[in-house]
Amino acid sequence: MKSRRQYSMKLWTQVNILVMVHNTCNLKVSPLLFLVSSQDWKARLKMPPPDTRYKTEDVTATKGNEFEDYFLKRELLMGIYEKGFERPSPIQEESIPIALTGSDILARAKNGTGKTAAFCVPALEKIDQDINVIQVVILVPTRELALQTSQVCKELGKHLNIQVMVTTGGTSLKDDIMRLYQPVHLLVGTPGRILDLAKKGVCVLKDCSMLVMDEADKLLSPEFQPSIEQLIRFLSPNRQILMFSATFPVTVKDFKDRYLQKPYVINLMDELTLKGITQFYAFVEERQKVHCLNTLFSKLQINQSIIFCNSVNRVELLAKKITELGYSCFYIHAKMLQDHRNRVFHDFRNGACRNLVCTDLFTRGIDIQAVNVVINFDFPKNSETYLHRVGRSGRFGHLGLAVNLITYEDRFNLYRIEQELGTEIKQIPPQIDQAIYCR
Repeated sequence: MKSRRQYSMKLWTQVNILVMVHNTCNLKVSPLLFLVSSQDWKARLKMPPPDTRYKTEDVTATKGNEFEDYFLKRELLMGIYEKGFERPSPIQEESIPIALTGSDILARAKNGTGKTAAFCVPALEKIDQDINVIQVVILVPTRELALQTSQVCKELGKHLNIQVMVTTGGTSLKDDIMRLYQPVHLLVGTPGRILDLAKKGVCVLKDCSMLVMDEADKLLSPEFQPSIEQLIRFLSPNRQILMFSATFPVTVKDFKDRYLQKPYVINLMDELTLKGITQFYAFVEERQKVHCLNTLFSKLQINQSIIFCNSVNRVELLAKKITELGYSCFYIHAKMLQDHRNRVFHDFRNGACRNLVCTDLFTRGIDIQAVNVVINFDFPKNSETYLHRVGRSGRFGHLGLAVNLITYEDRFNLYRIEQELGTEIKQIPPQIDQAIYCR
């Protein structure tokens, strides 16, 4: 950490440089006056109360940088502080200055450590709000993540005159076309819909100089990769590509070699699972699962929980059972109407309900700070899915709990996932200390 004295000296040096510039133009300014006026803007911000919850090294092991060290626009700094961001997390420290230089980035960091701001901040900084063209495209794999990311961009850029648009499949194409006739600087969306609009000639991307791929491993799955490769052809030849994810399978290397120019590689994954998440398993028979879930609800201190099932059918059946047991419960899955999905996501995020049952649709990037418990009612088949599921709790260095209901058939999967992730999933004790997931 920098000492207060070092920071003061650095600030005083920056002020003196600015004063020298003013004074060479015969605008005589006192350094003290300049310092007071330059710091005054912070005092007027409407900042949320500081987050006093315990945080792990996943977000606290920083170099001690401040957001002001990156010489960002003051209006952007205002949005950053009013969003409640106090100082950059490790992934933000590594990514923001490199992204501002225009270099391509391949970044790997754990779920819930601040990846979204790591690309939103440089994207907003580099946009020229006086030029009414699409300058940044952020691609994400799901509609919910598109809505969440666009909201973060709007909140961080609320003091800038930057127009943010979100577009995804399952919504009105006509409305999107009409919106594109208005100024748009930053476009967030799913690859298929943006490609569709680009092919129709209404989404003009020739001036787009930055492409961000969030959850890049998912975007490079067979479902999305062909659309992304077509979409890149519509961008400026001098485009910058930023790729972020927690997991990078081999498909990423081939894409990197073909499309990224001397990328800066960031890897903050010395271990895969978040330090703040405690993981347990409970051996049960299939018919005992609902009873076991009921016991967990009665014994755990749940702020909000996400409960995962492996199929759409089981999601709906389990949500019905939980409601019958007398607990508040929503459910969400890919076969629901988009408007209904949006409403459930919005209401759960705003705390209207304590428990949410869902499929893996909801694993990618979804950030709900109040979630402190994840329950795998059905155990996932692979380690990547497991990693993304449990990463819904313990967001931004906070504590969380993951409980896995394991049947006889799941036992080999449990062992394999432990080995692949280099983590330990312990047998659940009769009593769980609240301090490990509620501080």
